[in-house]
Amino acid sequence: MNTTWTLFVVFLKIGLFSIGGGYAIIPLIQEQVVGKHGWISEKMFTDIITISQMTPGPLAVNTSTFVGLQIGGPAGAVAATIGGVLCGILISLTLYHFFRTHQKSDYVMEVLNGLKSASLGLIISAAVTIVLLALYGGNPLGFNLLSLNWTALFLFLTMLFILRKRKTNPVVILLISGIAGFAFYA
Repeated sequence: MNTTWTLFVVFLKIGLFSIGGGYAIIPLIQEQVVGKHGWISEKMFTDIITISQMTPGPLAVNTSTFVGLQIGGPAGAVAATIGGVLCGILISLTLYHFFRTHQKSDYVMEVLNGLKSASLGLIISAAVTIVLLALYGGNPLGFNLLSLNWTALFLFLTMLFILRKRKTNPVVILLISGIAGFAFYA
């Protein structure tokens, strides 16, 4: 099967089952492109997530585009991006119409509350995956103190402290982190 078509179909499925947006879609993309298809490594996926967070635009779209570019070049980027957003657009338009006609229903509001909870779980899963990959490298399940990347932990805690206590602009945090990463890892 053509790589571009395969990327479109894979990201169409990801887009269809991604409830919760950007961070919630990360485990789905990782499962497909790293686990199931083996198109890229865990390290490459982590790098793509990092770049996707730094570039303007929605995280899910940026991630789809960068993964598609890495696997299938410019045509792969277009296919993955369209595949990733097509279902979301169609479902959003359908739901908009549905909620406009049923906006007073208690049952509909309860369904939305359930979806919020599921989205939160997916976001937490994505955050844990990213932290474990950053601190333990390519094998986050076999973590122990010997395999912990102490430099990454130090940088993470330092940037978290600066962000939360000093109320520093996130762009400044990204710049500082990039410089520190270059200094420690280059």
